[in-house]
Order: sequence, then structure tokens, then C-alpha cells
Amino acid sequence: MSSDHTAADSHDLIQVRGARENNLTGVSLDIPKRRLTVFTGVSGSGKSSLVFDTIAAESRRLIDETYTAFLQNFMPSLGRPDVDSLRNLSAAIIVDQERMGANSRSTVGTATDAHTMLRIMFSRIGSPHVGPPFAFSFNRAEGMCPECEGLGKVSEIDVGQLVDMELSLNDGAITVPGFAVDTWYWQVMAHSGLFDPDLRLKDYTPAQWEDFLHKPATKLKIGSNNLTYEGLVTKVRRLYLAKDRESMQPQARAFADRAVKLTGCPACGGSRLNEAARSSMIDGHTIAQCSAMQIDDLAEFVRGIHNDSVGPMLETLRGTLDSLVKIGLGYLSLDRESSTLSGGEAQRVKMVRHLGSSLTDVTYVFDEPTAGLHPHDIQRMNDLLLQLRDKGNTVLVVEHKPETIAIADHVVDLGPGAGTAGGRICFAGDLAGLRKSDTLTGRYLDHRVRLREEVRRPDGKLAIRGATLHNLRDVSVDIPLGVLTVVTGVAGSGKSSLIHGYVAGQDGVVVADQSAIRGSRRSNPATYTGLLDPIRSAFAKANGVKPGLFSANSEGACLACKGLGVIYTDLAMMAEVASLCEECEGKRFTPEVLSYRLRGRNISEVLGMSVAEAREFFTTGQARMILDRLVAVGLGYLGLGQPLTTLSGGERQRLKLAIHMAKNGTTYVLDEPTTGLHLADVDQLLALLDRLVDGGNTVIVVEHHQAVMAHADWIIDLGPGAGHEGGQIVFAGTPAELVGTGTSLTAKHLSGYVSQP
Repeated sequence: MSSDHTAADSHDLIQVRGARENNLTGVSLDIPKRRLTVFTGVSGSGKSSLVFDTIAAESRRLIDETYTAFLQNFMPSLGRPDVDSLRNLSAAIIVDQERMGANSRSTVGTATDAHTMLRIMFSRIGSPHVGPPFAFSFNRAEGMCPECEGLGKVSEIDVGQLVDMELSLNDGAITVPGFAVDTWYWQVMAHSGLFDPDLRLKDYTPAQWEDFLHKPATKLKIGSNNLTYEGLVTKVRRLYLAKDRESMQPQARAFADRAVKLTGCPACGGSRLNEAARSSMIDGHTIAQCSAMQIDDLAEFVRGIHNDSVGPMLETLRGTLDSLVKIGLGYLSLDRESSTLSGGEAQRVKMVRHLGSSLTDVTYVFDEPTAGLHPHDIQRMNDLLLQLRDKGNTVLVVEHKPETIAIADHVVDLGPGAGTAGGRICFAGDLAGLRKSDTLTGRYLDHRVRLREEVRRPDGKLAIRGATLHNLRDVSVDIPLGVLTVVTGVAGSGKSSLIHGYVAGQDGVVVADQSAIRGSRRSNPATYTGLLDPIRSAFAKANGVKPGLFSANSEGACLACKGLGVIYTDLAMMAEVASLCEECEGKRFTPEVLSYRLRGRNISEVLGMSVAEAREFFTTGQARMILDRLVAVGLGYLGLGQPLTTLSGGERQRLKLAIHMAKNGTTYVLDEPTTGLHLADVDQLLALLDRLVDGGNTVIVVEHHQAVMAHADWIIDLGPGAGHEGGQIVFAGTPAELVGTGTSLTAKHLSGYVSQP
């Protein structure tokens, strides 16, 4: 925008001046308000730093400052972003791909308020009349099933995972962690006097077996002590079921995952509701049946209800259900747990909440809203983004797909590279200007991947027979080995059910997905990939000291911050606040350790390098091999010491892939590996997949990106629709055959893609 704008119309611009968050190099720009602006650029170019960490973060901080000091005490303390000034901000709502909480009480229905509206409807016009809306809530005592307390599932303990029936107590029959021979728990059981500790468990009488497993807490005199005895299952329930799995030690968590199985509650049939709530009906349907319906079927059912006493509320419910269908989520049901949604699905569910909002002049911030979407669904997503803009809102979208860049009123391109090579504005203007600009994004906008001249021949097959998981309809298909297979179909067509349900878990199959990497804020690419070991050895050898000194989790760690580089202060009622450790200035190690050098650099400086910089520094050996693999998967810009908690789903997937890349004769399963990738990076990904296949591996990719489909040797297309309209193989063959003879939605879009000049 030119600088001679009058003060009056400068209010129509968000003015960013001197943004330096993360890798931004003092960026200044104007973003038009009440318009749709798309931010593009390669991974690591600074898009998220500008949109999320600067604009959205400052908006949120300013809103928090409007609360009283008393209320602010209960809120997380947000630092001011590193920016000279930000003017004309409006309230920002972030609609990202963070998975929705792992709370099993949260469902699609509760997250969108559709379940609340159903409850009101059943409390008013359901027959027989049961009571107020709370009587239909599985999260309230009035409505929940007393057996499972509204969870729909009960925990069953697999006794086979607790004991070895062939052994006696003295031989170590109890296999639960913490119950080994001579431990405190073991002594209470073995010396209880209830059974002979030398008798094999399989020889116990029924009464002894019942006491051994299920006896409730009972005071017993053991020797001269009064102690409490409880059966093994009773104790395991208390020790392992009453705790949150995430807070357990790894060994305990692994045991709980093995021994505790969740099964549908027999009392309520998994509906979560008590008998009264399940008895009330509208047009022959209970609220549990409505919640279990596919949303597109439920929308149809609700359209058939006409009752003046719930007229306005029915209107709102129809609007919410229709929005879910329109956004491509008609295949979900309201009782689907929020934690089971993919990142893309979670983002679209959040979006529906905002579409129904009466707020205007809000800034909506989206993170790759097309993630997980088939080209058919991208069109619907675009319509919704435009709808939000047309309500008078400012819509900021971080996105790579050309179909969404094409609808932008304004495009901001960051780069030119990633990490230290990025953080600058390469272009800001309209789409026509971007096309003419000589930026990487401009050059790649109309880039098309061609079909292969010759597809590779398979050297075997992986047979799937009679697959029925979720919505799969008795699917039988052969997946060719030794080639690149792409599994595609609209969201909800059954792709993940087929591949994760029937291929993952087999011998020799490596799954690299976007799920979070288990690890604390101490974990980083160097520790996760094993790169830290050769780095520590090199430092130890060069300085004649122990390798352990060069681990921030060991004896070389700064004593003040215990090697974290920051000190977390727990402010009781507030969220904990991180501040830079003054002792080591964030370097994480003791002064002694920092005095040791390797070719002029200390350990903190090496961990501060990006993968690409470290590759220049370590030119041989195991370190170089690991760094080569990280560069090969497009992660050259990642910092070696960057906490894993800061990585995106796509980055996590590529990190997992880099770890497994050394093995040949492997079947790799990748789940939407193009997530977060710039158009130019997709070409690099395709070259990497080719390298894996040409090295004697099988690669199976669940993907919607048309460049990946065009590049495949073999395509398996599921559909024809989503949910119960999907779950069938609609095509299996080469991409050329799909384009030539296919009739599915994928065939239509792919033939349009490859025929463009």
C-alpha cells in the first residue's frame, strides 16, 4: 500500500511495524481489514511467526489486559511479541489444527452445542416427558448412566496381563510393575495368610482366587502389624485406573495400556445415558439414536420435525447441522469423541461454531484449513472462508494449496528460504501480482506434476480381505509391493480405517504419522534422532572428558535451570511462566562445559545450529548420516535444540520418517505427508518417495494432494462418498487409467489437474 493513505483509511489496515519474532527480520507491512489475506512461503519461512506469534498473540494479550488485575491473576501471563508497533488490531480468534482435548466427555455434539440443542428439544417435546435439559446430559448426574458415569465405556482388567498362572507368589507370579517378590505390595499379599505363597496360582480354590483378585480393602494382622489387604484387581484399579495415563511413568503407562481394556458399557449400550433419558422419544427416535446417526441423516430427521414450542431453537440446530454437512463433516456423528478427530476435522468443527456467531469485525486466523481435504471438499472450505469475510470479518489464512491462494483478496509471501534464510516479505499484493512476481510461490502457482511416462512394476502384493472396520464394507484389495501407492478419497471415505486398521502393525511396516511425539520439553531433534550421541562423543574426544558432561539432562546441566535454559515459575493459581535462566543465559550448561570447544564452537552453539548448518560442521560419520536424512526430508531449517513440542504435525511426521529411513525392504505408511509443505517442497517430497521406492521399499501414502496422486505408480480410491456412503473401493489402478476411465470425484479432479497447461 502506498504511504500517502489518509489517516481515515489507515484504520482499514492492520499495520505491522518491525516484527522480529523468531526468524522475522524486522518485518513491516499493512494487511487490509475485512478482506481475505493468504500467507504463503516455504516451511519455516516465518508465516506462523508473523500471523500467530505476532498478530494473533498481541491481540490476545491486549484483550487479556482489559480484565481486572484480580481476573488476570487466573490467566496465563502472555509476553509481548517482539515487534515495534501493531496498530488497528481487532479481537483475534484462532482456528487451528490443535487436536481437541483428550477429554472423553467431549464429543462433536458438545463441542458444537448441537447436543445442547437436542437436549432442549427432547426436554420440551420428547415423550414421555423426562425432565429439564440436564436430564439428557451424560455429563450431569441427572442424565448419566450410573454404571459408566456417562463415559459409555467401562474399564475391564485383563487378568492374563497381571499374573502368570503357572507360578506361585514366591516364584514371582504377579507381573504388575511394583509387585515383584519382596516389594511392599508383594509382602502384604504373600504374608496375608489367605493363601500359601508356595502354591501355584492355577491350584487356588475358587474362594482363594476370588480373595486374591477381588477382596475389598480389609484390615488384617500380619505378624505384629495391622495392615490393609486388598485383592490384586482392586488394587490395580486404584493404582492405575484412578490416574491420568499421561502423568504415569512410561513403564506404568505401557502396563496400563496392555492390562486395561475399555469396553462398551453393557448397562447403557455405550449411549452414556441413564434409562429415563433413553426412554423419551421424538418420532420414534431416542436422543441416543439421534446422537449416533450420521450428521447428514440427523439433519434430514430434524428437518421433518415441526413444533412451534421449539421453533427458533430448531432453526439454530438445523443451521449447525447443515454447516457441518456443508463443510464436509456430514459423515461424523454427534456422539463421536472429539479426541478421535484428525487435525483437519477438529479445525472444521471449531469453524462451525464461529460460522453461527453473530460477531462481526473479528480477525479469524486459520492454519492450513485445507489439511486433510480432498479437492472436492476444498471448494466448500473456500466458500466458508469467503462467508466469514462477507460477514465483515478480517480472515488471515496460512496456506499452501493453490486453490485457496486463488480466492485471496491479498497475498503475503514470506521467504525466500527457511529459518535464517527466511523471515522477509518477498511479495505483498493481489494474485495477479503474485503470478508476475519472480518469487518461488509465484513461479510454482501454476506448476503441475505430470503423470509418469512409465509406472514401476510391483514385486508382490499385500492382500487385505474382508475389511469391515468403521465404515468399510467388506473391502478386499491388493496393495502392490515395491512401488508408490497413493490411497485417496474424500474425507471420511475410509482411507485411514483401511490403512491404519489393516496395514499398520504388520511386520516390517513403519508408520510415520502426524501424531504428537511423546517427550517432554527437554526433547529436541538432536535427542530424538540419536544425533546427540555422536555430538557428545566428538566433544568428549576433543577435550578428553566424559561424554555425559555434554547432555543438558545430565551432569553438565546448569544447576539453576537443570539444563532447560529457562526457569518455570509456578504461580499457584496462574499458569506457570517461563523466564530465561539468568545463571546460564539460556545456554543450558555449566560454565565449565561451555569452556570445552569442538572446532571453535561450544556445545550450546552447536545445539543452536540449524540442521543445514550442522551438516556443514559435521562432515563425516554417524552425525553426518543422520543430518543428511533430516535434510532429505526437508527439515534443514529445524534447530537441533528446538523443543519437539514446537513442531507442526507435518514436521513431526518427517522427523519420524528420517529416523526410519536407514532400513531397506520396509513398507512405509505416510499419512498426508504434504501437510505444511510449500508447492516447491512437494517436488522434493516426491523425489524422496522415489528414492525410498528405488531403494527396494514399498511406500503407501494416504493423500489428497493431486501432485502426489499424479506421481503415483498405483492409486486406490475409496468412496464414492463419506461415512455410510463410502467404505468401498471405487478404483484401483494406475493414475493414467483413473484419468482415462475413472468416474469418481477423484478421477474428475485429477483429470482436471493433469490437463491444465
